[in-house]
Amino acid sequence: MKDSDLVSDLDAIVVRPIGRGSLEEIIFRLDVIHRLERLGVPIFNPPSAIEKAVDKYYALTLMEESDLPVPRTIAVERHEDALRAFDELGGDVVVKPIFGSRGIGTTRVTDREIATRIFRSLAYNHHVVYIQEFVEHGTRDIRAFVIGDRVVAAMHRQAEGWKTNVSQGARPIKAELSYEVNSIALKASRVIGCEIAGVDIMESARGPLVAEINSQPGWRGLQQTTEVDIAEEIARHVIWKAGESRGSR
Repeated sequence: MKDSDLVSDLDAIVVRPIGRGSLEEIIFRLDVIHRLERLGVPIFNPPSAIEKAVDKYYALTLMEESDLPVPRTIAVERHEDALRAFDELGGDVVVKPIFGSRGIGTTRVTDREIATRIFRSLAYNHHVVYIQEFVEHGTRDIRAFVIGDRVVAAMHRQAEGWKTNVSQGARPIKAELSYEVNSIALKASRVIGCEIAGVDIMESARGPLVAEINSQPGWRGLQQTTEVDIAEEIARHVIWKAGESRGSR
């Protein structure tokens, strides 16, 4: 099919998870989305936002530079530097893959000898070592679901331990957001460029902190906590934005 044929058949595209694959495959999929966007197809979320959000380090630096509250974070390549970061962050850290989701591969480390073994292994296998201070936040956090300029629904993710991913067993509980948390979620989405986003926020002793932002969020757990039809809200937003885009051509 020619690009022109494909574009004429599409009013808009909603990007769901890009899927697993090699670096080459992932880049190619994003190249295709970029191509369709250049040809005038409205994309939700725009490929530039997906690229920012999927890279935890890049996303966090953009949010920090925009004065959003985030955990102290250090990313390095050498294990010696990672150990210095471990000490600098208080000897209680969370080690995450820069590219990853659902809490897979994320671990809390409090022992320096264990940290040494983990950091050596990651550096040996050419992984960037991405380290965040561990933030005491009980056994829950907040997922705010943003569509356009609104938080349409929010939930507490209540877990048995510090990991609060619903995919790992946390229970979704309806949450009413404060003005501050609502504003933080909206600003985080704007900074990354997302039209649709799941913003994860920890409630800490020093206030709310943005842990991560997801540009392709699921909502199965969240839907259990709200009467808002999230899929319908997404569809309405996409239809409205696609119509607005056609009108501006």
